[in-house]
Amino acid sequence: MLKWFFICIVIAIVAGILGFGGISDVAAGIAKIIFFIFVIGAIIFFLLFKKIF
Repeated sequence: MLKWFFICIVIAIVAGILGFGGISDVAAGIAKIIFFIFVIGAIIFFLLFKKIF
């Protein structure tokens, strides 16, 4: 999932540099959503892992 985050960030940066405003906004939005899902998943994983051991 973190791989998709970095792909979306790169697409957003390239589209922003080239001036494709709509594409960069969409890619940045997707990257934000994926990043927050990853952070929430990591927190849940660490809490469960800590409880087990």
